[in-house]
Amino acid sequence: MARQLVECVPNFSEGRDTAKIDAIVEAVRSIPDVVLLDRESDADHNRSVLTFVGPPAAVADAAFRAVEKAVELIDLTKHQGAHPRIGAADVVPFIPIEGVTLEDCVKLAERVGNEIATKLKVPVYFYEAAAKRPDRVNLENIRRGQFEALLAEIGTVPDRTPDCGEARCHPTAGAIVVGARKFLIAYNINLDTPDVNIAKRIAKTIRFSSGGFRYVKSMGVMLASRNLAQVSINLTDFEQTPMHVVFETVRREAERYGVSVVGSEIVGLIPKKALEISAKYFLRFENFKPDLVLENRISDTALPAGLGEFLDALAAPTATPGGGSASAAAAAMAAALGSMVTKLAKQDSSEFESDRLFFTAAVTRDSEAFQQVMTAYKRPKEERAPFVEEALHGAALVPLEVYEHASALQARLDRLQIPAKFASDLAVAKALTIAAKAGALENVRINLDSIKDDEFRSAVEDRLS
Repeated sequence: MARQLVECVPNFSEGRDTAKIDAIVEAVRSIPDVVLLDRESDADHNRSVLTFVGPPAAVADAAFRAVEKAVELIDLTKHQGAHPRIGAADVVPFIPIEGVTLEDCVKLAERVGNEIATKLKVPVYFYEAAAKRPDRVNLENIRRGQFEALLAEIGTVPDRTPDCGEARCHPTAGAIVVGARKFLIAYNINLDTPDVNIAKRIAKTIRFSSGGFRYVKSMGVMLASRNLAQVSINLTDFEQTPMHVVFETVRREAERYGVSVVGSEIVGLIPKKALEISAKYFLRFENFKPDLVLENRISDTALPAGLGEFLDALAAPTATPGGGSASAAAAAMAAALGSMVTKLAKQDSSEFESDRLFFTAAVTRDSEAFQQVMTAYKRPKEERAPFVEEALHGAALVPLEVYEHASALQARLDRLQIPAKFASDLAVAKALTIAAKAGALENVRINLDSIKDDEFRSAVEDRLS
C-alpha cells in the first residue's frame, strides 16, 4: 500500500542537560503517528540530533512542538560548544522518504517556518531546496559568525534579513534555519592528536567549497572530553561521493601529518545502501550485489502483508483509516481486476494500471487528509477556525477525486468487450466500483456539512453534478 513518509532531523543546541533533551524528545513523542527513530547527544559539540518519521502533517506538527520546547528551555546566550549554531533549535530539515517529493517537503518547511516565526517570534531562514536566495542554499552561509555575529548584524546588515519573522533575534533562542533536502549522512572521523589545526586542514582538503569532493561539507573541531581533534563531515550524496572515498582520503591526509585515525562515528541514521557500497570496496567482493544481503532478499521475496496490515489498521479503534480509505481501496481492487481481465484478453491495460496506482495512493491520502483535520482541532480555540476550514477542504477534495476517478473507471469497465469466461471478474470489478463511488460520496457529503465556505461548497457540488 502506498504510504507518505517524511523524515525530520532537527538539531538542538543542547547536548549536556539530559532533562532538557528528554523534554524535547517527549514533545516529539506526543504527536500521534510520529515514530522517533534515533536521538544522539554530544557533550563536546553541546548538541543533540533527533530523527523521526511519519506522515507529513504529523511530522510538521512534531517538529513545531520540538522547536517550541527548545525555545522555552535553551538559553543560547549561555551556550558553549564545538559545533556552529545560531539558534536553540538550530536547523530543522525535512527529507522525503516514501510517497513524497522534495517539493512537498519544501512546502512543509515553509509551513513550519511561518508557524515558528508567527507564534514563537523566532526569525527563520530557509535553506537547501527551500532557500529563497541562492546564497542561502548552503547552511554555512547562513550560520556565518554564529549566534554572536547574527545578534549584532540582524536588522542592520541587509544580507542578514530573515525570510520569515522580524529582523531581530529571539533574546534567548536566537534564530532558526528550516529547509528541505535529500538524505544526508553525518559522519565524523576522529584523529589521534589534540591538534585541531590538523583536523581543520584535512577538512579544507576534502570539502567541496575549498576544492575538495563534491557533496562533502566538513570542518575541524576539538573534542575536549577525549583530547582529540575531529574531522566533522556531512555527506549530501553518498552515492556520488561514497563514505569509503572520504575515509581513505582523511586517513591518507592524516598520515602526511604523522597522525592516525582512531575511529569514526555516524550521527543519526544511515541508509543500508551506503554501508553496502563501502563493504563492497573494503572487502573486495567480486560478486557483490544488493540481493546477496539476507534482509534485502527477504524483503524482495517475502509475501506482501499489505492487505492484512490495512485491514488491521481499518479494524483498529482509531479515526484513520476509515470509510474514505476503504472506498479508495475498493476502487483500487476494481482497477486491478480491470487490468487483469484486459491482460488476459490481450488488450491494453495501461489505463487500468494508472487507475490502480491513483486509488492505492488515495487510500493513504484520505487518512492523511482526515489526520490534518484532527490536528487542526487540537490547536488553541482562538486560532483554530482557519486551520480547521483549510483541513476540511482537503478532507472533502480527496474523496471527491476518488468519486470522479471511480466514475471514469466505471465507464471504462462498462465499455470493455471481453470473452465470456472473464465475465464474473468484470462483474466483481463493476460492483466494487459502485461501492467505491457510494462510499466516496458519503465522505464528500459529511465533510461539506462542516465547511462554511459557500464558494467552495458550490464548486464541489458542481463537480458532483
